[in-house]
Amino acid sequence: MRARSSRHPRTRRLRRWAAPAGALTLACGLLAGCSGGDSGKPELVWYINPDSGGQDAVAKNCSTDDYTVTTQVLPQSSDQQRIQLARRIAAGDPAIDLMSLDPPFTAEFANAGFLAEIPADVQDSLREQSFEGAAAAATWEDELVAFPFWSNTQVLWYRKSFVEKAGLDMSQPVTWDQIIDAASDNGGKIGVQANKYEGYSVWINALISGAGGNIIEDAEAGADAKITVDSAAGETAAGIIEKLASSEAAPADLSVSNEGTAGSTFGSDAGSFLVNWTYIWNNYGEERLDDDIGYAMYPQSVEGEESRPPYGGIGIGVSEASDEKELALEAAECLVSPENQGINAELTGNMPASAAGYEYPALADLYAPDLLQLFQDSVDAAAPRSVTPYWSDISSSLQSTWHPPASVDSDTPAESKSFIEQIIDGGRLL
Repeated sequence: MRARSSRHPRTRRLRRWAAPAGALTLACGLLAGCSGGDSGKPELVWYINPDSGGQDAVAKNCSTDDYTVTTQVLPQSSDQQRIQLARRIAAGDPAIDLMSLDPPFTAEFANAGFLAEIPADVQDSLREQSFEGAAAAATWEDELVAFPFWSNTQVLWYRKSFVEKAGLDMSQPVTWDQIIDAASDNGGKIGVQANKYEGYSVWINALISGAGGNIIEDAEAGADAKITVDSAAGETAAGIIEKLASSEAAPADLSVSNEGTAGSTFGSDAGSFLVNWTYIWNNYGEERLDDDIGYAMYPQSVEGEESRPPYGGIGIGVSEASDEKELALEAAECLVSPENQGINAELTGNMPASAAGYEYPALADLYAPDLLQLFQDSVDAAAPRSVTPYWSDISSSLQSTWHPPASVDSDTPAESKSFIEQIIDGGRLL
């Protein structure tokens, strides 16, 4: 059982805190309009990451005669989401009942005692329902501490016309070396996420995992975890980034590229290859670039070794500071039901955290069967970021030492190992 912070009993909240103007978008309009009126029916407020309406729809589905679920939208940046939630829960703010949590921050919140305990029978049900990777990402100290909601992964998107020109057989696994060479030799640009942000750490982690390594080992040891980024796998990852950054395949905005800009690169005349999340499929309209978009498993870091695509997603946590924990736990079960996972996937392109969620009928109308299968196969093969309370420090340290991509060379893994150790030991500041 994980350690929990002791908390004094709180009186029932009479009003909800309002964030400073501009810090939050109130998805239900003016805060007074979300109070439930004079009915006295409890309002459960779910702080969500920005999306295209999926979480709002699910919140309405899970509102009952006993309570109403409303939403408030967190900032776009996952780092800012983490900071805002952590500060408010640490201060004992009862205005947050439910929260959408990025997987790398789940262990940190659980370790700090920010998350309400999920009943054992519910944990068992969630593990049975969810993909193994989704459950693992929501687990800390052998306890499921968040409700797996959606599980995203990256695949390799490509332009069919380009690979035909380059003579690359996409029916077979391809490597990063192959797609960089093909793009460089044929006037193409490759879309990746290499800005100084969490998305870059995700790419680094996937490259290292695909080469058989890990950024850290023994994550459960906390501050005593072993930093293993300085390895043969780390050197392989650094070599891939160095090769792309110095090649003709690198887009001009490589050092500031994110999911959106990478998608724009792919949609341009120079588009060739793109690694990006499942939702990108919905960004190009019904014509799908005149049916020129193909898809395949994430590139291999090492030829012949299975790739380890990035793992992303959202788990729903119930705040320990909530005055309505029991109702919030009940609501969370509804929010992550396979049907609601399917509804969210239909509206956002963020795919379910369960195989049953993929059976939602509308998804078969939106995606080809082989693409839905690729998404599930990729989730099964995905490399999650290490489940550790120190991931935020580790990620920021990677960004500091591996950015910009043009600076990466064979010395980078050793430099990042030293820097991460100093940060975790408190010898340096980020």
